[in-house]
Amino acid sequence: MYTPPAFRDDDVKNIRATIRAARLANLVTATADGPLATPLPLFLDESEGEHGVLYGHMARANSHWRASPIGEALAIFMGPEAYVTPSWYATKQETGKVVPTWNYIAVHAYGPVEFFEDSERLLDAVTRLTNLHEGARATPWAVSDAPADFIAAQLRGIVGVRIPVTRFEGKRKMSQNRPEADRVRVAAGLAASEEPRDQEVARLIPTQV
Repeated sequence: MYTPPAFRDDDVKNIRATIRAARLANLVTATADGPLATPLPLFLDESEGEHGVLYGHMARANSHWRASPIGEALAIFMGPEAYVTPSWYATKQETGKVVPTWNYIAVHAYGPVEFFEDSERLLDAVTRLTNLHEGARATPWAVSDAPADFIAAQLRGIVGVRIPVTRFEGKRKMSQNRPEADRVRVAAGLAASEEPRDQEVARLIPTQV
C-alpha cells in the first residue's frame, strides 16, 4: 500500500480498532491463475502469535480456497472514508491550485493463509464470529439457538480461514498534509453533510497539529 510518511499509522491500537470496526474484509491471494479475492468477515485473535491471527470462513463451493496461494495472503480492512471537495480549501480562494481527494483509513494485514475443514475448529470460528457481531444486540442470536444437526449441516458447506499475521500496514489519510485553515474547513464541510460516514470522518480530521 502506498503510504507517504504523513499518513502512515503504525499504532497497534489504531490498527486493531480498525479491524474490529470493519464489517467486511477482502481476502486476496496470488495464484498461478492470477489474483483471487473474496469479501468475508474476519476477526483478529490478539492472543495468538506476535501480531495476532485472523479467522473467518468462506463457502466450500468457492474455488478460492482450492487454489494454492503464492506467497502471503492479504486481508484488506477499510475504515471511515469520505470525498473531499477542493471547494472547502481556503487555498482555493488564494491560488486556485487545488484538486479533489479522498480521506480514508485502511489496514492491510499479511500472512500465510490456511484453509481448514475440521468441524470443531469451524464451529469455534463461527461461534466466535457470531458472538462478536451479535454481542451489541438487545437480544443476541447464538449459534446454539439453532438445532445441532442443522448447524452441523451448515458447517459442511463452509471451510475455515486462518491467517497468522506477519505484518500490518496502516494508513490514516485525514488531510494531515493540508494547512490548518484547509483542515478546519474540510472538517466543517464534512460535519455539515447528511451522510453519517462524512460526519465520522469530520471527527477524525486533526484541526490542530
